[in-house]
Amino acid sequence: MSIRLSILLLASGIALGAPVQAKEKVTFAYLLDPAYEAALWPIRNGKVTSTKVEIEAKGLAIPALLQATGAKTYDVIMTAVIGLPRAKQQGLDLSIMATGLRYHPNGDGADIWVKGDSPFKSIEDLKGKTIGVYSLPSTGITLVRIALWKKWGVNVSYSGGDFKWVEVPAPALPAALSTGNIQAATLIHSQAYAASKGKDYRSLVRTAPAATEVMGVRAVSAIHVGYPEKLAARPEAYREFARMIKASIDYTLKNQAEVFAAAGKENNIDPDFFKTWFNSFSEVPMAVSGDDVKAIQKVWELAKEMGIIEAALPNAADMVWQHAIRE
Repeated sequence: MSIRLSILLLASGIALGAPVQAKEKVTFAYLLDPAYEAALWPIRNGKVTSTKVEIEAKGLAIPALLQATGAKTYDVIMTAVIGLPRAKQQGLDLSIMATGLRYHPNGDGADIWVKGDSPFKSIEDLKGKTIGVYSLPSTGITLVRIALWKKWGVNVSYSGGDFKWVEVPAPALPAALSTGNIQAATLIHSQAYAASKGKDYRSLVRTAPAATEVMGVRAVSAIHVGYPEKLAARPEAYREFARMIKASIDYTLKNQAEVFAAAGKENNIDPDFFKTWFNSFSEVPMAVSGDDVKAIQKVWELAKEMGIIEAALPNAADMVWQHAIRE
């Protein structure tokens, strides 16, 4: 190496022979869902980068997410709002880092569906009938039940209520509805999108707007949490993680045509699904608002009133990480 080049490198602040500083790794587990693949696409494809942190993200099914939360397998994990009071009661301290899923103002995506030619015209017509759901204890189904209970005054108890509730594996819900094994269903978002494009099924009740009316704020069903001891040990790494995932969703929403086309190709999904999902079904804030905190507290209170939560209720505001990005 010439003396002149050495001087130039030193003047530029590059130490000769100095090793490149390794990035800190932050592991992140999220719900295995095509929409989240679109939300994280900018990070995976170099549109959002960092000189400090590398995010290792992995999608998991709900049972695996629940197991990993308790085992502290990941640094940051997406989890159900409904589970935090019980986790705290069992000695598992969690800090809310961001809102993962929030109802969209349009209020789509949480409907109860029936067959297109069914005789049912209202929720009251379903009394004594069977409603199939993808997960009985989930926050999403709890919000559906809260809406039906508070808005329409029906008994949504799993035992002795107005309806028979059965858990059906999500992929099997449309077939169970078509064959008459169940008379109504809460379809997952990809199924609801497909149902809205045809005539085989129709929406009987839109529960998301009712839940928003009942709660006074748009509901939050999933959040990103971290562990206080890990956050305290590496605060700057976690702050950079928070910045990156917020920048990722911001890029997705500002560049929808690019991201949805690419994510659609990678996941073999019509890009219009992503457009519908992000603009009608759900929001992915990657930040926390004051209304989110109110929504979390409110769903805990209503779930406790329903007997779903038996643990003492923590104060949601106290659980928000001090460095969380605020809306």
